Amino acid sequence: MPLEIPTSTPEQITAMSERAREVVQLNIEALQALERTIDSAVARACDVILSRPGYVVVTGMGKSGHIGGKIAATLASTGTNAFFVHPAEMSHGDLGMLRHDTTLLAISSSGESRELRDPLLFCHRNQIPVIGMTQRGSSFLARMSAVSLIMPSVAEACPNGLAPTTSTLMTLALGDALAMVLMDRREFTAQDFGLHHPGGALGMSLQSVREWMGDNPSPPAAVALDASFSDIVSAITEGRKGAVAVLGPAGALAGIITDGDVRRAFANDITALRAGDMMSANPITVAPEHRMSDVVDLLAANKIANLFVVEDERPVAIVHIAELMQAGYVA
Repeated sequence: MPLEIPTSTPEQITAMSERAREVVQLNIEALQALERTIDSAVARACDVILSRPGYVVVTGMGKSGHIGGKIAATLASTGTNAFFVHPAEMSHGDLGMLRHDTTLLAISSSGESRELRDPLLFCHRNQIPVIGMTQRGSSFLARMSAVSLIMPSVAEACPNGLAPTTSTLMTLALGDALAMVLMDRREFTAQDFGLHHPGGALGMSLQSVREWMGDNPSPPAAVALDASFSDIVSAITEGRKGAVAVLGPAGALAGIITDGDVRRAFANDITALRAGDMMSANPITVAPEHRMSDVVDLLAANKIANLFVVEDERPVAIVHIAELMQAGYVA
């Protein structure tokens, strides 16, 4: 029996669309209000974190906790060691995670969350600095914080004013701002980012060519400049990459011969052909320090299927588009 989905009336569709736009507009206004209130407190919070060798421990209750988990993940992936701990778990043994060299980033819109009191008092007794994110500058959280990041008081998108909506969005944005400022201060590079993201398409694109090659890369098939046509065909066949490197004096890369070059050569007298006659000189290459995203871009921009990795003028590996597609480097 097919699933029956009720259809809204045109009037209902219009009302729901208008309500959705209203919610988005409230969020926009909340972020604009937050932007206007950003001051030196963010810089002071960064100074506190940068002065502490230990982790940033992020905590928060309810929706603030969900946002806190994301903030902790963003900090950790952008150069600031961080993790999230549920405040109730802290009261039942996990306060031991708050070592003397850590910083506590505590999140509460009201600043009065009952579950935060034990962690905050523990930090106060043990001189562990607290960075508080709240909408109330007079709250318990703000009073217990070394630095208070006070967000503006704005209306929630919830018609009852109860479900956190605009307030959680502001918290998320403020956490992102804090993470990005810290990232800038640490001079965290794309290469550093790649080390924290080895998996998935993002991590693969940021991976270096040297990492892709591994410790013992297989040398590409190669022939000398005076290699015969039959030697070239044999080398391409054995290499199974559709191309062969042509080496000049001292093993330096002089050119490339592809299987397409071999097919085109049959239009001529192949008996006298040598590698130097058939090759394309100055082929496109990359160094081991290049990122794999650079390799993919070069292959696509030049409409080629393979290129060589060159170190000290010598080819040390060959990259083939089919391998990259199979491994997931190319969508």
